Amino acid sequence: MASLRALFRSARTARTTSRPALGPLPPAEDEVLLDAPDERLAPALVAAGQGAYGPAAGLLAGTRAAAEWEARDRYVRRLALFARSRPEWVDEWHAAAPQDPDLLVLRAQLAVDHAWDSPARSEVLRAVSPVITSAARGDDRDPVPWRIALDHARGSNAGHKYFEELWEAAVRRAPHHYGCHVAALRYLATYWHGSHRECFDFADLAAQDAPADSLVQALPARAAFAYLTDGCGPEVPRARLDAAADRAIALSARFPAGDLWAAEVRNKLMYLLVRLERWDAARTQLHLIGPYATSFPWDRLSDDPLGHFVRLRAHLLAGTEPVPEAGAIPSPGGPGRPRTEHGGHVTADDH
Repeated sequence: MASLRALFRSARTARTTSRPALGPLPPAEDEVLLDAPDERLAPALVAAGQGAYGPAAGLLAGTRAAAEWEARDRYVRRLALFARSRPEWVDEWHAAAPQDPDLLVLRAQLAVDHAWDSPARSEVLRAVSPVITSAARGDDRDPVPWRIALDHARGSNAGHKYFEELWEAAVRRAPHHYGCHVAALRYLATYWHGSHRECFDFADLAAQDAPADSLVQALPARAAFAYLTDGCGPEVPRARLDAAADRAIALSARFPAGDLWAAEVRNKLMYLLVRLERWDAARTQLHLIGPYATSFPWDRLSDDPLGHFVRLRAHLLAGTEPVPEAGAIPSPGGPGRPRTEHGGHVTADDH
């Protein structure tokens, strides 16, 4: 997709890495947490559970004021996920401040998530377009509504030209926003289904153009995950998979051990290293993960993501090769690839 690639900056940023200390041994099995909220999100979730929207509103307003777009995107997704089963606080917020730009973004995410589960996904998604438009008008600096719009375009089978227009608007606001890049990668994986090399090209170029501490450095590993969990298309050279893992290892090294922000990058990286049978490197990431398991990627491999992580963790700590669970941990190109990323129940905001 040459016109999409051309939107990236041509300048290359020098990269330096440091090796984090591994820290203590991983916590006991019963101390492992799944999708733990950070110290900013946790109070907002507790208050929302009690029906109060104020802390969530304050949290999102703070990220917008400080232009913390990566954090804002993550919090919007987590709050929307919570609101799917406990929506009362969102209704209260809407009654009090229907034009609040932070509420508009949250409601746009909720609308797309609800539509994504519908058997008539494309048609239902088209009906929620006005909600996304309202969110995009809330604060012109904010790239998060445009990430939601990119997900929406993928789910509604939007054409190449329209998607590229959305992409241009998104990266104009935040050239290295990780969520927008993941949305674009997922669209390309659908658009070029069966040809992962183009997706790797996009991910590699994005990572080359991004700062060394940007989450976009993990995008090639995201492309590798898509390839390894797809089960179709021409084979991607092993060297390219290793290079994607190495780039993500360098990014992981920039965060301290047990860092909650880096947990998803490290969980995904550990999966990739296990698939590549790089056992020592996988064990290193396991130590760096600490107690913080994340649903993604393990929920693509099992209906029990925490249990899957804990069992894999036990094999790695024991120094034994993991036994495949329902075909979840074969080597590249081997039989029994796990559930495809392009089938089954997949929500719009999966990263």
